[in-house]
Parts: sequence; structure tokens; C-alpha cells
Amino acid sequence: MAQRNTWQRERVRDALSDARGFVSAQSLHAELRQANTGIGLATVYRALAGLAASGEADSLQSPEGEALYRACTTQGHHHHLICRSCGLTVEIEAKDVEQWAKRTAALHGFRDAEHVVDIFGLCAACANRLDGGNERDGGDERDSGAEA
Repeated sequence: MAQRNTWQRERVRDALSDARGFVSAQSLHAELRQANTGIGLATVYRALAGLAASGEADSLQSPEGEALYRACTTQGHHHHLICRSCGLTVEIEAKDVEQWAKRTAALHGFRDAEHVVDIFGLCAACANRLDGGNERDGGDERDSGAEA
């Protein structure tokens, strides 16, 4: 059943689009409450679930187990590199992962298998800041050879 396109859902969509990286429903709700929208937390959860179901938002589980959401910028199946410190998110294709998932599923007699791969780490800027501004080995980490 498709969700109605209400003004509340539009406000949640707009707030999600303005967010940097993945955000929790609670943090998005706090932002909307601060803007005096009158939108309740349950409405934020429903809107985010609907946006994720329709492909307008990415949803993932943080290492701590919290559901996080982000406005989706890529159509179709993709993966994410996510900075644990600042939330910077890079959408990537991972052909090796796709091949591995299909091969592994087939090896165990599975078909129509789906998978989710999100890689959490520190972006180059946060890693550099934590290292006290020292150069890290390996050059520019933004150019990892991943396809966007």
C-alpha cells in the first residue's frame, strides 16, 4: 500500500535531504521539533519507513544497532562507505561483493539472495584530525578505485 504524500511526509523528506550523511529518526524529529513543525516522532518513523520502502531513502543499521536514514542519491542497488566520526557517506558499487554474494548463495543452494553491505570507518579528514594532522600512508583515501 502506497503512502499518501502528506505535508508531514514532505517536511520529513526535505529535512532528510538537508541532512549530512545518515541520521536517526530521533535526530530528524528533534530538528523538525526545533523548527516548530508539530510533527510527532511516530509520524517521522512512518515517513522514513515509507521513503525507504519506495527507494527515496537509504536505510541501514549503525554498528550500535540504531536505524539510520539518508536521502538516496543513487537509483538501484549500491553500498556505502560511512565515516563513524562525521557521518560522511559515499555511495559505491562493489562488483566483487556482488559476485561473491551470488557465488556464496549458489554454493549453499540459495537463489534470489539479497545482501546489504555498509562499510564503517574514518574518512580521510577525520583520520587526519585524529592523527594530529600527520600525513597518512597511502595517499588520498578518497580515490579508492570504487565506482560511484
